[in-house]
Amino acid sequence: MTPEQLEMRLAELETRVAFQEHALGELSDALAMARDDEARTALLLHRALEELKAIRSTLSASPVTGDASLEPPPPHY
Repeated sequence: MTPEQLEMRLAELETRVAFQEHALGELSDALAMARDDEARTALLLHRALEELKAIRSTLSASPVTGDASLEPPPPHY
């Protein structure tokens, strides 16, 4: 190979490495954003489940929706 061919080959390889470094940076950023989104979603789901537990607890303690046998008969009986 001539020195000019070697230099062209080296320039081509440097270009490829630069492109791959750029793509790797973009993938890293996308992965970080996906992890942040997943953490936010997990937190929202946890809060929703806690709210649902609280609502269920409140409803089961309520005399209106608790044991049906303890409720008074409707007025038309």
